[in-house]
Amino acid sequence: MIDDFHGRTAVITGAGSGFGLEAARIGAARGMNLALVDVQADALEAARIELEATGARVMAHRVDVADAAQMEALAQAVLERFGAPHFVFNNAGVGAGGLVWENSVADWNWVLGVDLMGVVHGVRLFVPMMLEAAARDPAWRGHVVNTASMAGLLTPPNMGIYNAAKAAVVSLTETLYQDLGLVTDQVGASLLCPYFVPTGITTSDRNRPGTLPVGQETRSQMIGRAMTAKAVGSGKVSAADVAAMVFDAMAENRFYVFSHPKALGNVKSRMEHIVAGINPADPFLERPDIGERLRAQLRE
Repeated sequence: MIDDFHGRTAVITGAGSGFGLEAARIGAARGMNLALVDVQADALEAARIELEATGARVMAHRVDVADAAQMEALAQAVLERFGAPHFVFNNAGVGAGGLVWENSVADWNWVLGVDLMGVVHGVRLFVPMMLEAAARDPAWRGHVVNTASMAGLLTPPNMGIYNAAKAAVVSLTETLYQDLGLVTDQVGASLLCPYFVPTGITTSDRNRPGTLPVGQETRSQMIGRAMTAKAVGSGKVSAADVAAMVFDAMAENRFYVFSHPKALGNVKSRMEHIVAGINPADPFLERPDIGERLRAQLRE
């Protein structure tokens, strides 16, 4: 666990908005060195200017986290500027919806590239640095936080790519926790599973690579986008609230971070159905109106 953040270094992907920006603000307030990473240049620059104005030591790199070479260059730059990071927040994410058979290969490559491979690159590049620093100093402490989603613990319809990517992040991060426990007590891990929180993810198409063609949206994709935007926009838990939860989890060495614990009822019913060998549970068990509305719209 990290009990003193002053002078420590944080690497934050998706730092230009949402959870990443709010985590960077907390880090700056606590005296951390900040390595800010985002693919959106204007948002990244705005974050750099804001956080440098607080007196924080900041480096900002425009990086596509799906790109192995760009992430390798980032890791080297962080090491040279600040040394091994103490807090790595693999947070960058994008979203895509629609009936799962309607998604293109380009859709799959984009979402899995950012949401899954971005986390993979963050783990494979920064964890070895952290372990080396820990081996040199028994007092050194570090923590990795990976952003998944409640969608990684459920299987809500009409958002299959996102579900698959986030489920993989859940599995990867739980395994990371177990693997770290085999070799060290000095580097921890946490899994962030937000539910509907107002961030910029519903407009993530703004950062879709130009090499990936954006085709005409299907009806299911348009319906999914509208419903998700409404649900996210009406969320009462803020991105700042969630970022504070992340820092609390690091200080307490707590693995699971849930923005909406009440949503765990849906997870419980899913697991109970799995154990009993019963067909999949209704992912909208606690909000049946959502499933009914989606079904009605798709069958019109």
